[in-house]
Amino acid sequence: MDKNKITGVIIDAAMDVHTILGPGLLESAYEACLKFELVSRGINVISQVELPVMYKSNKVDAGYRIDLLVEDQVIIELKAVDRINSIHEAQLLSYLKLSHKKVGLLINFNVMRLKHGIKRIAN
Repeated sequence: MDKNKITGVIIDAAMDVHTILGPGLLESAYEACLKFELVSRGINVISQVELPVMYKSNKVDAGYRIDLLVEDQVIIELKAVDRINSIHEAQLLSYLKLSHKKVGLLINFNVMRLKHGIKRIAN
């Protein structure tokens, strides 16, 4: 599936999750529900994917985890914060670089209207 179609399905699924749950829950609840929603739509999703750091040709486990990896192409970084800051965008961009992926979605569920909590980032 094309990356643009995948991101469209992800956004649609996230909108459904936000419509049902609303803001104010923990990030882990949104992660579990979004994964459920995507799997129910026939989309391949892996949660909490280990992301090692390459340092001087050595793989170092620094404890980084990708929240959701969709169709082995799109990284989803989930938040439940008052507002998205530049550090959150930098985090997703770093994950894209470390994983050699091209597209990621930063989704903040702690907003009244989810369209204001979605940011697409490309590497």
